[in-house]
Amino acid sequence: MPSRAPALLVLEDGRSFTGYAFGAEGETFGEAVFSTGMTGYQETLTDPSYHRQVVVMTAPHVGNTGMNDEDPESRKVWVAGYVVRDPARVPSSWRSRRTLDDELRDQGVVGICDVDTRALTRHLRERGAMRVGISTTETDRDALLRRVLESGEMAGANLSEAVTTPEAYVVEPVGTKRFTVAAVDLGIKANTPRMMAERGIEVHVLPATSTIEDVLAVAPDGLFFSNGPGDPAATTGQVELLQAALERDLPYFGICFGNQLFGRALGFGTYKLKYGHRGINQPVMDRTTGKVEVTAHNHGFAVDAPLDGATTTPYGDASVSHVCLNDDVVEGLELRDDDGTLKSFSVQYHPEAAAGPHDAAYLFDRFVELMTERKGA
Repeated sequence: MPSRAPALLVLEDGRSFTGYAFGAEGETFGEAVFSTGMTGYQETLTDPSYHRQVVVMTAPHVGNTGMNDEDPESRKVWVAGYVVRDPARVPSSWRSRRTLDDELRDQGVVGICDVDTRALTRHLRERGAMRVGISTTETDRDALLRRVLESGEMAGANLSEAVTTPEAYVVEPVGTKRFTVAAVDLGIKANTPRMMAERGIEVHVLPATSTIEDVLAVAPDGLFFSNGPGDPAATTGQVELLQAALERDLPYFGICFGNQLFGRALGFGTYKLKYGHRGINQPVMDRTTGKVEVTAHNHGFAVDAPLDGATTTPYGDASVSHVCLNDDVVEGLELRDDDGTLKSFSVQYHPEAAAGPHDAAYLFDRFVELMTERKGA
């Protein structure tokens, strides 16, 4: 195993950890968050929702299966930094093409290993997600701390335009085409349009800057908003687009950031969670069926909506459809007509589950059913 340069990690409250370089050497800053998944690190790294975040892996041994060419969820690694305890010395998978260490180095992602990630995670749980710096060039804790305090915060950050596709593209349906969906890319993961395509949907993936005219130009049967990074309260253009679509009675389905923007479009507020939900083992109840799902999460903000009862909006009656069983955070919204007919819905978690359990894949079928009903109405 090659020798590694010493590395230093400093949180904005002054807590520091020492370790060794993992991936690229240099210096990086971002928001420190932790992910509880024991696998799926390749999908985590390539999830655009992690843009400007330094991810701490709670699983102690990371990199076992290396990196392959089949599982990336986007065009690059998006994390600002990576923190692991024990990196795998040798990957073991027939699909592996290179090591995790090499991939991070090739993409210029600064990381640190041999860190007590259990102590770091407990600290973040108690104190909350916060800014952090990792450096292999700075040995002075106070000097690195000063630069951490000068770095940008996640609250107030509008980041979707930094991760979106530069131009529209189409994911063709598998088999017979049944519907057309306009999917606004706020940080979309590749498995999302793939799962829609498997259901006969022609998916037009549009940039985050798209207007209602851009959406209507593809003659969609439904509108979809993806996951993505940043503070939903700092986003206005997509909220206005969604409100214009709701005024036209266009069926809507949103995931993660798309749930938060749906909440804002309906008149609800959003707020920053203390340390967020990240990982592939979060229990959520679908209140429309009473079933509990184990789900994949990656969010640091949530919708502030009443858990009980419906709220009258200009577009219909809105209510909370899903709730996290760990802390009662809103995990889904639905919008219904006066007669109770479903018009639009969203969830805070990731039914495309890359990586993660497949408990929530039914939501894509619910979207198909919604478009079928609205198209036949």
